[in-house]
Formats: sequence, C-alpha cells, structure tokens
Amino acid sequence: MAASRNGDLGPNPKPINPAVVPVTSDKTIAKHDGQPAPSHHHIWLVTGPAGCGKTTVAKHLSTSLKLPYIEGDEFHPKANVEKMANGIPLTDADRWDWLTLLREESLRQLAAGADGVVLTCSALKRKYRDVIRVAPYYSHDVVLHFIYLHAPEAVLQERVGARHGHYMGANMVHSQFTILEPPTAEETDVISIDVSGPEAQVQKEALDRVVKAIDEVASPGPA
Repeated sequence: MAASRNGDLGPNPKPINPAVVPVTSDKTIAKHDGQPAPSHHHIWLVTGPAGCGKTTVAKHLSTSLKLPYIEGDEFHPKANVEKMANGIPLTDADRWDWLTLLREESLRQLAAGADGVVLTCSALKRKYRDVIRVAPYYSHDVVLHFIYLHAPEAVLQERVGARHGHYMGANMVHSQFTILEPPTAEETDVISIDVSGPEAQVQKEALDRVVKAIDEVASPGPA
C-alpha cells in the first residue's frame, strides 16, 4: 500500500481500539449455509461526494451479490449529523472514530459469516481511505476495493438540491469538492465510475466491474 501523503496519519493508521477487531482467517470466516468458506472475502467500499449515488449503487450491489449492506451515514455520531445538517463541514477530528468504526463493523460482519460486505463512505481524502485500508491487515483473505463514483460538481449540486428530507444540503457538495482528493493511479484498489449517465447504466457498469474484479482475485493471471 502506498504511504499517505499526509504526515499526520502515516502509511499504517492503527485502530483506536484494536482489541475489539476480530482477527479472522479462512477457518473463522464461513458461509451461513455451512459450505466451505470462499478463499477471499471482499469489502466493497462505495465512495464519492454527496449526490453521486453511493447508496443507490451500494444497495444494487448488495442485492445482486447477496451481501450485507452497511450504510456509513448511520454510523455518524449525532454531533456529526447536526454539523452537516447546519452546513458545517466535518473536520478530520470528526471523522477518525467514524472511519475506524466502519472498518471494524465490516470486519465484524465478515467474522460473523458474511462472504463479503458492501459499505458506503464518502472517503474524500487519501488519508481517509488509508484508514479503511488497514482492514486486510487483520486477515490475508480479506480483499478491499474502493468504488469511486464521480461526476461534475454542477451535476451533483442539482441532484442534492432535488432531494427531500435528507440532512445533507446542496451547499455541502461544494464544501466536499474543496477537500476532495480523487484517487490517483497508484491507488490500484480503486474502481472509478462516471455517474453522470442514467442510473441503470451506472448500476450495470458497477456490477460488471465488481464481478470482473472478483474473478480476477479468484483466478489471478501470471505475475
């Protein structure tokens, strides 16, 4: 894994409470139906700014692949939700415990028997993604993938503005774009998808590329 470009976190961010994270293995992760466990267990982290369709894409993947879905926003503490509802951007300090909690919940569900999990989290900065990247350190059969959904800011502004009853206001799209660090070429665990097109087209591309990635991990080509 490439080192973070941000000196305050470093290349190997550690969990706040490592004792609660289950250390898993091929023997401890098993399928619910009693069949032999697959050799790899995938964490699919759907990322991107507000309005990019993280929840829609993640639910489609979860249903299609029959994997549990973790809605990252539901793990925000009340203080974070109130800040975002009032148009106040979250700071790095607001995010560390939340990111660690999402990582630990993903590992917990794998340890409980899930073949994989689909998770949503904006993960706007490289160092935020690096927090989640620690997950495979606990078990070599865990494979982490980011699915980065992107579109022009104006497109996402319009989509968020059309929402009703969501705490994230359209003004938050711009604040997220000001801190956004799109994945670089060296972040080889990222699948990038342009979500400017129709929803059905985006969902199909996401599923096709996920299935392809699963096949590539299961049957790696020659080095």
